[in-house]
Amino acid sequence: QVQLVESGGGLVQAGGSLRLSCAASGRTFSSYARGWFRQAPGKEREFVAAISWNGGSTYYADSVKGRFTISRDNAKNTVYLQMNSLKPEDTAVYYCAAPRTVGATPTDQYEYDYWGQGTQVTVSS
Repeated sequence: QVQLVESGGGLVQAGGSLRLSCAASGRTFSSYARGWFRQAPGKEREFVAAISWNGGSTYYADSVKGRFTISRDNAKNTVYLQMNSLKPEDTAVYYCAAPRTVGATPTDQYEYDYWGQGTQVTVSS
């Protein structure tokens, strides 16, 4: 069974940094893109970042561009999200995901089939 497990969330002051990790098991995702999404209280889930299978292409939501960096280590079947200069509006549950097919790096959540359980990120003012 495919399982994605996020870690690294927590409470941080505005301006601080966190590094999220997402380890996959049950399938090797080295040929698949990977993505990060988040859902804030009372809001819809939104795209944060995505990375192509070999790390050659990355995509970011405008709200996090220049502050967040997505990366991956295919040898470890793991994707990361480095979050710097955090703002209170970054507070959300963060989810990692993998798409249903190879060959593309989608930013639409509906193109993703596999999801982690989420990790809470809280940024205090």
